Amino acid sequence: MDAIPISTLFAALFIFLIVSAFFSISETSMMALNRFRLKHLTQTGHRGARLASDLLANTDKFLGVVLLGNNVINAASALLVGEIARRYLGDSQFALLIATGAAAFAILVFSEVTPKVIGAAYPERIALPSSYVLTPLLKATRPAVWFVNLFVQGLLRLMWLRPGSGEHKLSVEELRMLVLEAGYIPHKHQSILINLFDLEAITVDDVMVPRSQIEAIDLEAPLEELTQQISTAYHRRLLVYKGQLDEVIGTLRVRNVLNLMQQGELTKDGLREIIHELNFVPSGTPLFSQLQNFQEHQDRVSLVVDEYGELMGLVTLEDILEEIVGEFTTQSPLQTRGFFRQDDGSYLVEGSTLLRELNRKLGFQFPLDGPKTLNGLILEHLQDIPEPNTSVKIAGHPLEIVQTQDRVVKAVRVFPPATGEPAAIDV
Repeated sequence: MDAIPISTLFAALFIFLIVSAFFSISETSMMALNRFRLKHLTQTGHRGARLASDLLANTDKFLGVVLLGNNVINAASALLVGEIARRYLGDSQFALLIATGAAAFAILVFSEVTPKVIGAAYPERIALPSSYVLTPLLKATRPAVWFVNLFVQGLLRLMWLRPGSGEHKLSVEELRMLVLEAGYIPHKHQSILINLFDLEAITVDDVMVPRSQIEAIDLEAPLEELTQQISTAYHRRLLVYKGQLDEVIGTLRVRNVLNLMQQGELTKDGLREIIHELNFVPSGTPLFSQLQNFQEHQDRVSLVVDEYGELMGLVTLEDILEEIVGEFTTQSPLQTRGFFRQDDGSYLVEGSTLLRELNRKLGFQFPLDGPKTLNGLILEHLQDIPEPNTSVKIAGHPLEIVQTQDRVVKAVRVFPPATGEPAAIDV
């Protein structure tokens, strides 16, 4: 060593630190690669992605060559620093201490922390090019890597560990977190994916048209009345019942009825022939299951019934699709829910408005594990039909009853929690 010029030692140390930094940055960037994007790049024929994918498919060999090279280079770097310190400071213990500290500092800053931070920040830019170097290096050092892994595998067996034997299946919540944190997914697509995950938690009760708002015709009514009702119908399909709404027969396509009317062949017998039977689904059916039911039965409408078989409402394929992609059709007058913002920041809301709709569109926090409408929530809390001007606070929102009619709350003024008005009774 004494015959080697000091400049050569510094040059060799500089090269060793660079090589060590290469191993560190390659390791971190390779492990930080997005596996889904890597798979996509591999399928498109990207050679660097294919090499990186092959390296990650044999993690033990990849880490073996990286760590082998890194540790050998770091050990050589420490020896060079020690020799440089000995030439300048002698063979004293002080020189040894300085050499140890300098070697640790140089390796930590230039070959470990800095390269790994860069590799984690730009994994794809670094990992794919570095795979061109690591692949032939792995082939060249295969015997040494095999020898090292021989001891590693033996140690793992002694510890009863089997790398790669566990299944890595993502739960729905993990998939949700993956979608939320994936910055490369457009916001609209992200919203649709999250809504898809929510279909298991949302039931038909949350999106159905309530019984009182179903547009239906009575087959026992006079033909003139039926004609007028069908001609002015808002929906393309109408529910048909006989005598009372619980006696549902099926649905009619308004288009088919209008065709009969134009041909002058509209009769009650003709109506019966074009009635389409409906499927019934129990209350509490998850939307995802109902979506599968629609697909299996090639249908678009189902009736929701309770445990006693009584009609609760009507759910359509359109209702489920709007839960996924958002509203995309004009609502009927019966379904239009007015939230009218007032000058004081409150909202005048119809009592039949769905709580989920209020929470989603106005940012409220009403509970969803009980009644589905604002009217139902108020009646459940008060255990009585309130008089107008009654005030109550539910879920931190002060509410003022504006109008009641026929044993239901028709209109409510909802105040945001921050307003503190009106003075309300918390229940």
